[in-house]
Amino acid sequence: MNSSVQHRPAKQIKKGVVCGAFFFLSLVPATVPPHIPVMSKTPDYSILDLVPISEGSSAVTALTQTTDLARLGDDLGYKRLWYAEHHGMAAIASSSPEVLIAHAAAKTRRIRIGSGGVMLPNHVPLRVVETYRTLAGLYDNRIDLGMGRAGGTDQRTLKALNSFGGEHFAEQVAEMMAFERGRFPEGHPYAQVSVVPDEIPLPPIWILGSSGASAQFAGQYGFGYAFAAHFSKTPAGPAFADYRDTFVPSTAFPKPHTIICLAVVVAPTQEEAEWRAGSIKLMWRNLHAGEPDRIPSPETAAAYQYTPHEELALASQMQLVITGTPDTVAERIRAAAAAANADEVMISANMHGHAQRLDAFRGLATALDIPATPA
Repeated sequence: MNSSVQHRPAKQIKKGVVCGAFFFLSLVPATVPPHIPVMSKTPDYSILDLVPISEGSSAVTALTQTTDLARLGDDLGYKRLWYAEHHGMAAIASSSPEVLIAHAAAKTRRIRIGSGGVMLPNHVPLRVVETYRTLAGLYDNRIDLGMGRAGGTDQRTLKALNSFGGEHFAEQVAEMMAFERGRFPEGHPYAQVSVVPDEIPLPPIWILGSSGASAQFAGQYGFGYAFAAHFSKTPAGPAFADYRDTFVPSTAFPKPHTIICLAVVVAPTQEEAEWRAGSIKLMWRNLHAGEPDRIPSPETAAAYQYTPHEELALASQMQLVITGTPDTVAERIRAAAAAANADEVMISANMHGHAQRLDAFRGLATALDIPATPA
């Protein structure tokens, strides 16, 4: 999840600003309401599935195994399951979230399924509207549309995708909403374009961020806001405060809603959890070194000899991974949610080993007191 939208200051929102073929519509009020207080409550808990490809496994296996986690999350009472868009990454098979969403929604009963997110610069807005209206029509009131401004890959792959620059993200969102609401200005080249399927609204829209720059943008549009604390060292709390300060209620979001995404490694003992976390450490080392590979096994990770420079560079990255027993991790998850004043926590367990990932979510569901879904 990533987004760095350049937002307009509060109370200085301009309407109908033309920018080349794009424009900002009159979709947000000219002023913003006073600060909206946050109700203190137990957060909801959700799952981010990156569809990890482990050493010794394959992309086909990783994709097939998504069904297991979707059904487990559905049964255990997790609120939603999101898939992130990544391209050209050897350890991640989630290059097409919309296909994974359709597959998971067909295999589950209750849990919300969505994108966390669509990397909008890789797509034309009309196509996103068509795709997510289709999903919403098939799985009524269970689909989410999360969007980010990053490309989710390296520069060469972005070129192959014909990706827009992230600086056009706000303009793309405006164009997307114009297709959704049929509100292009008279004479605009897209004014007569028919969006099919029609009469199906887009699902709730979330803006994904990792720096806080997109917080006011999400608030002014009345979208939900999700923060990628699973890889960002920037504190989520100030971004959430900015989002709430500028929030304008919408049909999908009568009140602001924030999600903090956290990375975890869970095992029966602290010692085993730290051993398994070695896989994440080596995966990050490989990625930073330009040597991406599948998620290494704990045995492979334990055998690797890090240089002092690598140890220093990875130390702060690994601080973002909450590691321990289910009870220990649950306690730290609750503390992180409270510190950020988050309404919801999305959990990423990008661990080596499918069975171990499923066990992690089972253990956390118990430790976090998530009410199980009746059969």
